[in-house]
Amino acid sequence: MSEDPTSDRSLFAAPPLGEQERMVEAILFASADPVTVAELAARMPHGADPAEALANLRKRYEGRGVRVVRVGDAWAMRTAPDLGFLMHKETVETRKLSRAAIETLAIIAYHQPATRAEIEEIRGVAVSRGTVDQLLELEWIRFGRRRMTPGRPVTYVVTQGFLDHFGLESARDLPGLKELRAAGLLDNRPAPGLGALGDDAEEDDPETIGKQSQLFEE
Repeated sequence: MSEDPTSDRSLFAAPPLGEQERMVEAILFASADPVTVAELAARMPHGADPAEALANLRKRYEGRGVRVVRVGDAWAMRTAPDLGFLMHKETVETRKLSRAAIETLAIIAYHQPATRAEIEEIRGVAVSRGTVDQLLELEWIRFGRRRMTPGRPVTYVVTQGFLDHFGLESARDLPGLKELRAAGLLDNRPAPGLGALGDDAEEDDPETIGKQSQLFEE
């Protein structure tokens, strides 16, 4: 009578289901690629039921920061979808502003709240939509109050992000033209119509401070 080759397996009791769950958890956690039930069974002790352990483990991870998910015919541990943003790597992209954008930003910073027409009057040229959109995208300017004038034009003001980017505590800390030129933010030649922002127009000018104080007014 031939001996059953699997008879020796029955001599050993399967680990408790809780222990099997821990085994499945360890395998999934350490595996770079999804693991099938067959692969789990091949790694676990004889008599173990990886499918049942996997089902219990999946329920136990519901609502947690990590989930047990099915990937095709295999299983893996993955970050909960609503927490995926925590895994994104942020990179700093250097973007050089055009002269038009720099001038527009400077006019808004020192003359805020400023309308598009006022910006164009100071610069002496039309402001392209792309220039304003770029500053809005950078979140360095935002929409301010509408002017109580015919047409109720929208105004622009600089944002908290603008102050934070340049290390300013408030609008009162805005540098003068000398500092802007020294930092390379402005050319040495004065911008068209920026005479009102000459070197004598320092941040302690009452009129300038009055306009700057409207920085965060809605």
